[in-house]
Formats: sequence, structure tokens, C-alpha cells
Amino acid sequence: MIRNLLAASAALLLAVPAAAQNITAPDAVVPAGITVEAITVHGASLEGNLEGNSPLREVMVVLPPSYATDPERRFPVVYYLHGFAISGRDFYDYMQVPTAVATNAAAGREFIVVVPDTLTAMGGSMYSNSVTTGNFRDFIATDLVAAIDAQYRTIPSREGRALVGHSMGGYGTLVVGMTHPEVFDSIWAQSPCCVSARRETPESAAAMAAVPREGVDQAGFGMRAGLASAVAWSPNPQKPPFYVDWAVNEEGALDELVLARWAANSPLAMVSSRVAALRSFDGIGLDVGNRDGLVTDDTLIHQEFAKFGLDHFWEVYDGTHTDRIGPRFQDVVLPWLAERLDMGTE
Repeated sequence: MIRNLLAASAALLLAVPAAAQNITAPDAVVPAGITVEAITVHGASLEGNLEGNSPLREVMVVLPPSYATDPERRFPVVYYLHGFAISGRDFYDYMQVPTAVATNAAAGREFIVVVPDTLTAMGGSMYSNSVTTGNFRDFIATDLVAAIDAQYRTIPSREGRALVGHSMGGYGTLVVGMTHPEVFDSIWAQSPCCVSARRETPESAAAMAAVPREGVDQAGFGMRAGLASAVAWSPNPQKPPFYVDWAVNEEGALDELVLARWAANSPLAMVSSRVAALRSFDGIGLDVGNRDGLVTDDTLIHQEFAKFGLDHFWEVYDGTHTDRIGPRFQDVVLPWLAERLDMGTE
């Protein structure tokens, strides 16, 4: 079930019932020596949002073996962002994060890995700043990082932090990284969604605008993803109950201003104005499966990075949207980050 749901998020088009967002995954195995804490972080950046999303966020924190045995040591932190229509806890379970931390620790690479929950009424925050949804971009880069640095023995500087995410979380990695480059040393986007500017036809935009607020849960996966994007990227506090400007006007034509606001949130469109920010990272990683519906879109941002001479890791591997992301996080992403972050061992 979870594999199918995550695969659907690749294209954001499949008519999976939105109620399926409340899926669960088998509990993650916690190897010996690994400590897992589920904490609550208050997000001041999320207060007062019109959608009613709670500013209190569950955060899964995975501590490596030496955290308990070496009380003087500080550790780098990898912030790991989940995708659409799945909670942070379920993503942590699906990715078997404790095993990834234990495997790397056994090879001498010890990280704290932090998985925040950003699930919203529409199924996902899009890691964007919105008066409707809440300022989730700022929550990740400010509230969450400050809370983790205050509560744990982190390396509390840019050199000790990385940002990684899958699908919508990969999108979040790119946009949070580009807008808050001073916070993170390195970034890696796994199969990022929503890279190109989102478009609608007059008919699809009208269908979105016609969804009743009480009917969101029955609207289908693709429609819910569209709603999540709209409330994040074109919020309007004067237009309840969704508090959004729709992409279609009263005459039934596309509203190009709304579409321009959506385009402004496209990572592909952002690159040219964020070259200095991207160049400041010690590492940028991108990967996607060759059987993932996002491979064409993700290739575009790889090509955009190359156009501006931005050094980055890029790989199209044999896989779908979900079938190898956990092993790749463990065996590719974390070792790559260990070569770039301050690992706190000197």
C-alpha cells in the first residue's frame, strides 16, 4: 500500500482516494545502539495559518551509537523531508531510517537524522511559505533547526547540516536550500517533484475550483495534490473556505497572474536567480529512477544546473519512484554527505 501511494506521488495525477494519506507502514527496526526519540517542535512560523494546520509538529530524531557513549562529542545532522500524502513518522518507517543510521555508523559515519512531519489538511505543505498553509519553508530552516540545535549535541553551524528529501520532500530540499543557503552545507533531492512550473487547462482549473471544502477527502490523489499546490502558492486570505486564488477566472479563462505565482515556486525557474546560493553549497545531489515518471522533469533541472556551471552529482539509476529510495539513502546519500559535512571527529 505505501509503495503504491508513494509511486502515485511521482506524477501527481493518479486518482488514489485522498483518505489513503492516513496510511501506516510497518514500524522501523531499531538496531542495537540506536536511539529514537519522537519529539514535538513548536513552529512559530506556522502560527495563525488560515487552514488550521497545527504549529505543533512531531519530529522523529534518530541518534547514532556514539551519542550515548561519547557525551562530549557533537554530531552532524541530516534533515530528511517526506513526500506528499504521507506523515513524517510513516516516511521514517518506510525508509528504515534507524537501520540507515546504524549501517553508516558501523562504517565510521555517524549522523543524527531528523524527520519532521509536515502533513497538512490538503496532504502536504509543499515546503512553501503561505498564509493559508503556514510558512513551512521557514519552519524547516528556522524553527526546526533551532529546536534540534537547542535539544541535541549537534554541530550547530552550516558545516554540520544537510538537507535531503524525496518527491515533494525533494522539491522542498531544492527550494528550502535555495532560499536558506546559509543554514545547510549540502543538499540532495531524491526524485524531486514539481520541478517545472505547474500548468492547468481551463477545464482542469475549473474542476479544481469546483471541489467543495468538505469534499477534499474524496477528491482523489491528483486533485488533492493540485489543491495543496494552489493553497501554498496562490493564497488569498479574502477568499474562504480554501483561502486561495484559483487558476481560472470568472469568465472561465486561465488566470495568468495566478499561474505566474505558481511558476515563481518552480525550482527550475528559481535556478537562474539563485546561482550564488547554489554555488555556496559543498555538495548538491540529484537522482531519479529510469522508470520514474519524474525522470524527464528532473533531467531538466540537472541540465539547468549544468548550464550555469553548478557542480553537482547526478544519476539516473535503474528503479521506479520508490523501490530503491531507502537503500540509496543508506548506501549512496549518507556516505556522500559524510565526505562533505563536518563529522565532528577531529
